[in-house]
Amino acid sequence: MNKRKMRLVVKVGSSSLAALGGGCDPGKMSLLVSAVNQLRQAGHQVVLVSSGAVASGFKGLGYQQRPRTLAAKQAAAAIGQSLLMQTYTQLFGAHGITIAQILLTRSDFSHRGRYQHAFQTLSLLLEKTVLPIINENDTVSVEELTFGDNDMLGALVAGLVHADLYLILTDTDGLYDKDPRTHKDAVRIPYLSSITEDVEELAGGASELGTGGMRSKLIAAKTAQQLGVPSFIGHLGEPGDLLAVLAGQGKGTYVDYKAEKQKRSLPTLPTRKQWIAVHSPVRGRITVDGGAAEAILKNRGSLLVAGVVDVDGSFLQGEVIDVFYDGSLIGRGVSRYDASELQLLLSPHQDGKPSGTVIHRDQWTEASFLA
Repeated sequence: MNKRKMRLVVKVGSSSLAALGGGCDPGKMSLLVSAVNQLRQAGHQVVLVSSGAVASGFKGLGYQQRPRTLAAKQAAAAIGQSLLMQTYTQLFGAHGITIAQILLTRSDFSHRGRYQHAFQTLSLLLEKTVLPIINENDTVSVEELTFGDNDMLGALVAGLVHADLYLILTDTDGLYDKDPRTHKDAVRIPYLSSITEDVEELAGGASELGTGGMRSKLIAAKTAQQLGVPSFIGHLGEPGDLLAVLAGQGKGTYVDYKAEKQKRSLPTLPTRKQWIAVHSPVRGRITVDGGAAEAILKNRGSLLVAGVVDVDGSFLQGEVIDVFYDGSLIGRGVSRYDASELQLLLSPHQDGKPSGTVIHRDQWTEASFLA
């Protein structure tokens, strides 16, 4: 059994929290709280990513089922989020656990400063043994700024806090080789080394109360793996189930996690490089020669002006650009030059050989980490 102290992100979906007719299900929430409490009692740090605001609030608007329009969803979330947090405060408080509500939007990740602040806030809360409870800020989010579902939000949070494991709780006990609802001979897949297109094809659609489904959970696990975090997708039925997950005995599917490993096998990205790889808006692209590609990929050097052969876009100094070699994307980084400056340096009329650093090694991420 793996006894090391871990940092965990636990994501719970609407179908695992809300009553079928709307509102919070006290029994479901009590089970979750007891399971999280056991993790903390064992010395593990926990961040909880909780759906359920819209599912819990639509009844208060007089709706009989989850609304479909953006305005109605936002109004339901405004009601439901307070109900969720009130219940969490009472249930966790009974175990002596202080909670902190954090509502995030996609722009909190794409804005570099806010991303860093989110990391610092979460780090301090965990240091002070406070339990952060995170949800998307559904009340103000618009379609182009959403995460799509909280499965992806949880994956990004897992990367942000450098979690040791991302636990995605759902109403099924993992991924099957075929739909177990219609095939009695369906077999659960206990372990995946990675998420391939063939694996994604095994997934179904969304649940009645939530926005995600098994496919979204697999995509989220794939994203978490890119950020250096293994995952577990499965069901919570008893308070001790989450501790069983850490021991490799979880009721579900593991993605690149083995309990006997005392050290994590996946490479992790520093927070600043995660922002470059996954969250940053890309403003342009440059093409480099073979010498520059070798210097930055094999020799772990910085990208110099002398290696740039083409510039595309109107990016500014401090903005993120993609880097190509021989038609393939090799990485991404923060440019130290405006596009116009680089184009001028590459001009055939430029005196002498251009010099200077375009992307410093500390502000560079290789293509294997890019979302």
